[in-house]
Amino acid sequence: MSDLAERIAGLLRDVPDFPQPGILFKDITPLLADAEAFDAVIHGLAAFADVPVDIVAGIEARGFLVAGALARQLGCGLVPVRKAGKLPPPTISRSYDLEYGSATVEVPVGILSGRRVLLVDDVLATGGTLRAAAELIAEAGGTVVGMGVIVELGFLGGRAALDGLAPFEALLTL
Repeated sequence: MSDLAERIAGLLRDVPDFPQPGILFKDITPLLADAEAFDAVIHGLAAFADVPVDIVAGIEARGFLVAGALARQLGCGLVPVRKAGKLPPPTISRSYDLEYGSATVEVPVGILSGRRVLLVDDVLATGGTLRAAAELIAEAGGTVVGMGVIVELGFLGGRAALDGLAPFEALLTL
């Protein structure tokens, strides 16, 4: 395990039975609260951008925090991938399954067309959210040139759901 991965692992907080019984939630709040560790994470994610990037897309809600800092680091724009009904129209949406239910995400129309997009989130679980977001970006005319997360829950097999979309990287795989 790399030094950065060890640092991330040491700052994760396990929250049992959240958001529902049987789920062990990986909380990155302690990581976000540590300025040096958060900076190291942003630099680590920036290293995934080995091709030009026009926009960083962050998935609601913790992905917004990562995407904002990463867009600043890369000197590019930012677009949110939001839960249904949270963005002003026009939007396009996609529904998907979670490990504990289903959800729908949206992106704005007219912003992503012709742009190279780095898609980021905090955690990869089953891959449904990241896959839906990548497909939405493509539908909106953007090209996902890479995807990155802080933590991948490898035991859930989410990476397989991303096959054929774009290069994927995780700073820590559990």
